[in-house]
Amino acid sequence: MLESELRAAIAGEVRFDDGSRALYATDASNYRQVPIGVVIPRTIDDVAATVAVCRGFGAPVLARGGGTSLAGQCCNVAVVLDFSKHLNRILDLDPQARRARIEPGLVLDDLRDAAEAHRLTFGPDPATHTHCTLGGMIGNNSCGVHSVMAGKTDDNVEELEVLTYDGLRLRVGATSEEELERIVRAGGRRGEIYARLRALRDRYAHLIREKYPDIPRRVSGYNLPALLPENGFHVARSLVGSEGTCVTVLEATVRLVPSPPARTLLVLGYPDVYTAADHTSEILEFSPIGLEGIDDVLVESLRRKGLHAESVHLLPEGRGWLLVELGGESREESEARARRLMAVLRDKPDGPSMALFDDPSQAKTLWKVRESALGATAHVPGQPPAWEGWEDSAVAPAKLGGYLRELRKLMDRYDYGCSLYGHFGDGCVHTRIDFDLVTEAGIRKFRAFVEDAADLVLRFGGSLSGEHGDGQSRAELLPRMFGPELVQAFRELKAIWDPDGRMNPGKIVDPYRLDENLRLGTGYGPPRLRTHFQLPDDDGSLARATLRCVGVGACRKTGSGTMCPSYMATREEMHSTRGRARLLFEMLEGDPLTGGWRDEHVKEALDLCLACKACKGECPVEVDMATYKAEFLSHYYAGRLRPRPAYAFGLIYRWARLAAHAPRLVNFFSQTPGLRDLAKRAAGMAPERSIPAFASTTFRAWFARRGPHNESTRRVLLWPDTFNNHFHPEVAEAAVEVLERLGYDVDIPRRPLCCGRPLYDYGMLHLAKHQLREILDELRDEIRAGTPIVALEPSCAAVFRDELINLFSQDEDARRLSQQVFLLSELLVRDGTLDRLPPLRGRALFHGHCHQKALIPRDGVKEVLEKLGLEVEFPDSGCCGMAGSFGFEAGEHYEVSVACGERVLLPAVRAAAPDTLLIADGFSCHEQIAQGTGRRALHLAQVLRMACEGREARPGELPENGKRRDADVPWAAMAAAGAVGMLAGWLAGSALGRRRSRL
Repeated sequence: MLESELRAAIAGEVRFDDGSRALYATDASNYRQVPIGVVIPRTIDDVAATVAVCRGFGAPVLARGGGTSLAGQCCNVAVVLDFSKHLNRILDLDPQARRARIEPGLVLDDLRDAAEAHRLTFGPDPATHTHCTLGGMIGNNSCGVHSVMAGKTDDNVEELEVLTYDGLRLRVGATSEEELERIVRAGGRRGEIYARLRALRDRYAHLIREKYPDIPRRVSGYNLPALLPENGFHVARSLVGSEGTCVTVLEATVRLVPSPPARTLLVLGYPDVYTAADHTSEILEFSPIGLEGIDDVLVESLRRKGLHAESVHLLPEGRGWLLVELGGESREESEARARRLMAVLRDKPDGPSMALFDDPSQAKTLWKVRESALGATAHVPGQPPAWEGWEDSAVAPAKLGGYLRELRKLMDRYDYGCSLYGHFGDGCVHTRIDFDLVTEAGIRKFRAFVEDAADLVLRFGGSLSGEHGDGQSRAELLPRMFGPELVQAFRELKAIWDPDGRMNPGKIVDPYRLDENLRLGTGYGPPRLRTHFQLPDDDGSLARATLRCVGVGACRKTGSGTMCPSYMATREEMHSTRGRARLLFEMLEGDPLTGGWRDEHVKEALDLCLACKACKGECPVEVDMATYKAEFLSHYYAGRLRPRPAYAFGLIYRWARLAAHAPRLVNFFSQTPGLRDLAKRAAGMAPERSIPAFASTTFRAWFARRGPHNESTRRVLLWPDTFNNHFHPEVAEAAVEVLERLGYDVDIPRRPLCCGRPLYDYGMLHLAKHQLREILDELRDEIRAGTPIVALEPSCAAVFRDELINLFSQDEDARRLSQQVFLLSELLVRDGTLDRLPPLRGRALFHGHCHQKALIPRDGVKEVLEKLGLEVEFPDSGCCGMAGSFGFEAGEHYEVSVACGERVLLPAVRAAAPDTLLIADGFSCHEQIAQGTGRRALHLAQVLRMACEGREARPGELPENGKRRDADVPWAAMAAAGAVGMLAGWLAGSALGRRRSRL
């Protein structure tokens, strides 16, 4: 009844299915509560109508933004309102008044980007700034790096429009005594609320002034000091940090502060993190705009995970560091401030080591060390997982060093390991601790530690929470911090706003215990499923792999990077890496998802995963959704027929070899009007896509009849992948010519082989393993001889670097092969042959393949192009959207593909000057560019051949025969190969599909 009435009442989306409920069962915390249902409101009126319907049923309500809360305040048995998809606009931005009026689902960086146009910013900026919402920040009273400059969120909120559970909609802010009196006299529900708030203030004023710690980062408890006369009876600020337990925020007016246009980063190295903390007070005297601390444990975790290597080596000598950011109106001013600080520190007997970074790109890489800390310390190879639970305590900055020493002693007593880092300029400490949250003894120990840690921080005059809020993690401990009388005041405050207790119940007031509703707990016992992938980094356990996702939500960013392209296109939690990981976790839990490997909710979420592998490269905990998707699909389709595209595109290697016997016949069927449409339908291809043609001669045939090879001790094996063999032989030909000009002896495998990359997209793992075994057998002598193998298609290189080891983790030849495969650019940089390249002047735009960016970040492309002398642009283009066959498939796949391409890449290509070289090594990227812009991209090998031949750099290079080949992308041409036998491709594929042992 509740669901149906909601559907009738609102224009937004009402989702009470088990998949949606599972998606929202947890946040970034240790807690899990399956909601009643989920509502995605389109308008503020939808929000009001939803609350009204829920009130009729007595159903609790929980407002939610990005879902990145770490204390459990964003999960509850309630109707969840997700504001992030639609209610995310800037309603007004007034640079003169330095104010912005926003909807609660607005992402922080969207506001900051708009404000920067006026040299303004919203001061608080947590590490999740790329994807957290302002509504969530208001709920938690978030802070961040620059709160040392601008204060917490409550300091930057001027007005709120709020909705109470009983239906009152009102605007609140600072209130003079005269206005307060007028409101009270006016009566009604609003007058009643203000009268009771005034009475509450007057009754508890002495305790508020006495018990609330006067430190920069007190976030715990309701914000009662905002109601004091000296603070302007600021009702809006009193609601900041209330975690959705009192009202639903509909709109906010926030303060903007000047954004220093120039910033300089000074990194200070100390013997340990405790000494670093001791020196924060003297650093604060120089008015930094950011002051962060990190320890050696965090840095070592980054090293062990291979994260941000380019950043870690920039750190000065030490085992504890302070990152000091100083601002100014000009670069000279900010740098002068930094140098003044350095001069003072240099004269001290215990002065730190120092490194100054005024290059914004270097500073940005160093900030990544700090911003990735949560994820980087959650799952470290060889160590147990680390969890929140005591991750944001705060003290006065002057007491920070002593507090950290005592906190470490307490952890040692409990035999816990952790990293210590955080907002040292505000005295706030972040950490994740390796709690045992599964066994009864481990949970008792966890609880005892948290209680002792609470007593410790209170002895230092601090706060249980300095940023993340109380939620369920700390709310039970509030009596220790504030005493029973103020906790009673909290109950009274909630009752004023929410007399029925239906707003996010069990959080802050009358809370759940900190050791109940655990996401794991003593009932956690997922089945040990047999998988194709051996998951060596997760002890062979899919369940452990799903625990990698800690909910930080970096996959929900939309403005930069590659992860997660489908989320960027749809803004749906289900299509984020986090959402998919959570559904896999819930699949193993078995409640509310009960379908196991055949669960349709999991299948639906994975359907729009482009398998770009960006999550493995960009997610701070390296969630590997491409692998999990392939594994799931292999079991989902076991004994079943797959969709048509699986046979048309997944079996590309087979169809291409068949087509090579009669390419003109295949091309006739694929290019002739009418026949080509039938071929598209047979293959499940989007009608909007065009079918390219097969090459008339394969690369292998060209290689077999060419002249003598170079005789050189520098021997390499060129990998003639299916794509460059059958569709773009000119790329492989160019690679041979370039390598030989640089002194290599080039050979190829004796017989056709395929790494099977397309098979993974459809879960055809039996066949994929078979093809990899063929490669290991055929190339065994070359592998053991250590012969370098050059891969031209990045996705093929990725198979050898990733899937091969994941499927054959105990095979030494597989490990050797993974270390012997190089991209062309990698090989040239490794061997130091760049000096032999002649110059090639001109402009270029380079788009990196997703797998290339995720798995081969140091691919050498930039060094090669700069050595040529090209003026190169590297747009932050993310995923092109084609993603192998994904963008060729009809329906939603095609739509998402185009949306991904239009985000950055295609506009950048259209904007590039006509004489700009477009460079992309991925075939699917080539076709997305060609079909989306009408322009042609070149492979790096073709660009290098231009240089070696002394030719002028020119875009749209033609093959040597002078005829443009249309075979840029092999994936689409599989429809043609399948059409050879009058559309027999799908029929043949269907027959193959019945042979479960093979596929």
